[in-house]
Parts: sequence; structure tokens; C-alpha cells
Amino acid sequence: MRAIFFTLGILILIIPEILRVYWIMPFPGSQVDERIAAAYFLYNYIFLFRIAGILLIISPFYYYMKKRKRIQKIVVLLPVLLYAVIFYLFNYKFLAEKMFYIPEHKVLLDTSSNKIPTSQLVIGVEQNGEAKAYPVEIIGYHHQVQDTIGSTPVLITYCTVCRTGRAFSPFIQGKFQHFRLVGMDHFNAMFEDETTKSWWRQVNGEAVAGPMKGNYLHEIFSQQMTLAEWISIYPNTRVLQRDSSFLKKYEGLEKFDEGTIDSDLERRDTGSWQKKSWVVGISIHNSSRAYDWNDLLKLKLINDTINNIPILLSLHSDNISFSAWKSTVGDSVLIFTRNDSLGRMQDLQTNSLWNYSGVCEGGYFKGKQLQPIQAYQEFWHSWKGFHPATTMFKKQ
Repeated sequence: MRAIFFTLGILILIIPEILRVYWIMPFPGSQVDERIAAAYFLYNYIFLFRIAGILLIISPFYYYMKKRKRIQKIVVLLPVLLYAVIFYLFNYKFLAEKMFYIPEHKVLLDTSSNKIPTSQLVIGVEQNGEAKAYPVEIIGYHHQVQDTIGSTPVLITYCTVCRTGRAFSPFIQGKFQHFRLVGMDHFNAMFEDETTKSWWRQVNGEAVAGPMKGNYLHEIFSQQMTLAEWISIYPNTRVLQRDSSFLKKYEGLEKFDEGTIDSDLERRDTGSWQKKSWVVGISIHNSSRAYDWNDLLKLKLINDTINNIPILLSLHSDNISFSAWKSTVGDSVLIFTRNDSLGRMQDLQTNSLWNYSGVCEGGYFKGKQLQPIQAYQEFWHSWKGFHPATTMFKKQ
């Protein structure tokens, strides 16, 4: 019976300790099945398994170490040492928050003092007349940066394994929250709020476990583009700088912008509609559509309709940045083309010229502003996984 109790106790100690982390980190096979509920239970009640396991092994362990032969002592000691190693690894090495830390020195500078190369991609947010830019290769490591833009608290997030950024309001039921990175759900970063301890997906702000399950964080409009393009639109922007405490960590994301990074989880498939192919995703009124990045590079500009809403998706002149708008002004539905000689878009109805902020600079609609639409660059596997009913744009 001592041997049975000891073996059972060791299994109760080891298996839940591994599974609570395995199910929410990108280990082989870990992100396939629906395991969040089980992982959340283990995460919150692991102490019960630890107590039960220790109670089961303590008496047999004492008996074998005190009264038995050396070989028996070794046989008993090895599983205990194994558990000690597993406990260390899965609590201090493999946990997301032990691998990716929040910035220690959050410094944002104006363009005259900025040290970030303007060719780098940023997630840009403008609120109440104030604009800020967050380089992807910085927030890609941290996964989140909490800040205030135009007196509005904002949670800027990025998941490199999904290749997509989001900005959210960090309020839950009217209360400001700090968030910590807790792991992944279907290869998407997942955060825990400090009050309710619920787990929130980065890709859509949905609470997938905990008291707030089924609720969503309020999303704030954001754009992905090169820093140079962002500065051309918002010359008074401030730019997040590299934290000197994490310079080596940032080096690991060099070439992420271009998709040529060494990591299999983050490197681009250059073909179309492959697992790691880039797409631009747009959702309007519960209808979603994905646009192949290769098609967008060829077409430069796409006129389309989603759920009876005319939309315009366009690359900017740098062929890296992109934006989307509703292609209507009042009752007029406009069809656009690109005028590369002028670095502008042009509607076919009036030949008016529009910049990449969606503002008409010349012609019949001068001064009019197209309504922006949230659009995301994302890996195809991620967009399809979180928008299972999405349609795929096929160029004609």
C-alpha cells in the first residue's frame, strides 16, 4: 500500500503541474484541442493537487528513506527529485510571464528624438488628437503595453504567432485593470486581468475562462503601417522606444516585420492561403473576409462589398502599409483606382484625389473624409481559426 500511495501521490503532483502549463503554451500538440476550461481549473486549484500529492507521499517517503535499503531509497528519491525539476521548469521557466516581461522603462519620444528606424512596422493609435506608435518588434516581445493616449487608457497588444495587433480599453465593468500574459489559446496570446482573474484572448478581446467568460473588451481603432507612413499622417506622434533592459530579447524578433524570421511559429509562408500566409482580415456586421497579401501586392487596391457595405482596401505608396474604408460619401458609392504618379487614390466617378488618410485633397469631394474600417494583417491560420465563417476574396 505504501508503494501504491507513493506512486499515486507522485502522479498527482507531476501530471497536473505539467498539464496546467502544457495546455496554454505552444508545446507540440498543445494548442489543438479545447483545453482552456481544464487549464483554467488546474491553474486556479493546483494547490489542492499539491497538498493531496504531498499527503500521499510523505509517510511512504519517510518510511523508505528511514528504514529501507539504499537501492529502495534511490528508487523513492528519484521521482521526488523529478517532481522538483518539473516544479521548477513549469513555474519558473515555461510560464509565459516568466518568458515575456512587461517593459521596465516605457519611453515615448517625439519624431525629432526618435531612435526607431522609420522602416519598421508599428501599431498606431490616435485618440482625442494625440497619436502614438508602438513598434511591432518591441511589443511583439512584451505582448502588451499599457499606456494613455489623449487622456484615454489603452492596452496595446501583439501576438507574433498570430501576427496581429489589437488595442483595447483596459476597463472591465467600469474598473481599470492591469493585465498579465498567462499563456496561449489556439496559438493566440491570452491575458489575465487582476481583479476577476478571467482569461482574455488577444485576437478579439473575448474572455474565454473565468467569471467574465463570454464578455469582450472594448476594442480601440488601430492601424498597422511603417513608422515613416504613420509619421507622414501624424507628424506630432510619439514613438515607443526600446527598453534597455530587453535589447537582447528584441534581437530575437529582427526580420519579423519582413516575415523572414527563423522561428517556424512566426515565419511567413510566401505562398497564398497557406497556414502562415499573410492575409488582411476585415469583419463588418458579423461578416468576415480575408484578402490574400499576395493579391493585395499585385492589385494595390481592392474595391469590394462585405455584407452589402462597399469597402475600399488599399496599400499605401510604400506597398507595406495598408488601410480600409467604407467607400461611400453620403449616398454616393465610389470606385477607386491608384494614381501612383501623384501618390494618391482616385475615384472613377469624379476623378477626385484622395490621400491614404482617406481624405479628399482635390476635386469634387475635396475635404470629405472616408470612414475608416478596422483591418488586420494576420496569418491565415489565425484569421480562419477565429473567423470560421470567413470568406476568401478571389481576384477577378
